[in-house]
Order: sequence, then C-alpha cells, then structure tokens
Amino acid sequence: MEQIRVVYEEMKVLGQDLVDKVGQLIHAGNVRRIIVKDEKGNTFMEIPLTVATVGAIAVPVLAGLGAIAALIANFTIGVEKVKEDAAEPGTEGEGPGT
Repeated sequence: MEQIRVVYEEMKVLGQDLVDKVGQLIHAGNVRRIIVKDEKGNTFMEIPLTVATVGAIAVPVLAGLGAIAALIANFTIGVEKVKEDAAEPGTEGEGPGT
C-alpha cells in the first residue's frame, strides 16, 4: 500500500536564476505549490499547480517572475511536493496475536 505525503522545502536563489528554477519546478511533475518570497519573507507570488494547469500557467507565470526578478536580488522559493512512499515490507496485516 502506498502512502502519499506532502513535503515542504525552501531554497534560496538569486534573482537572475529565479525564472529558470521555477520553470524546472513547474515541469518536475510532483510539485503541488510554489511560493516565491523576497529577502524579508514577504510572499510575492503563490502558484498552485495541478496537472491540468501546468501547461497553461507556465508561460505567463514565468514572464511575470522575470519582471519581478529584475527588481530584487535574492529570493526564497518554497516548494510543496508530493512524495509517494511504499509501505514498509512486513507491516501490512500484522497485529496482536499474529
């Protein structure tokens, strides 16, 4: 039995690398949400992603991020990812008295 869990990661990027990094994350396929923050922790953009919206959302979002990246030097990108874990072998169906 597979379990789905959500993992949140943050990474710091320079303004010049923002568009490339967000583009890679959008196309990764296992990302649910991307949050772009400035140096002070203010949220600039929150991008919810679903499989249906990835193609339609990528171009305008990346264009907007390019304009923002020209104004600010450092960003933090928060990424909410979906991880599928296989159940540990030997744990399924075990209980007291087995």
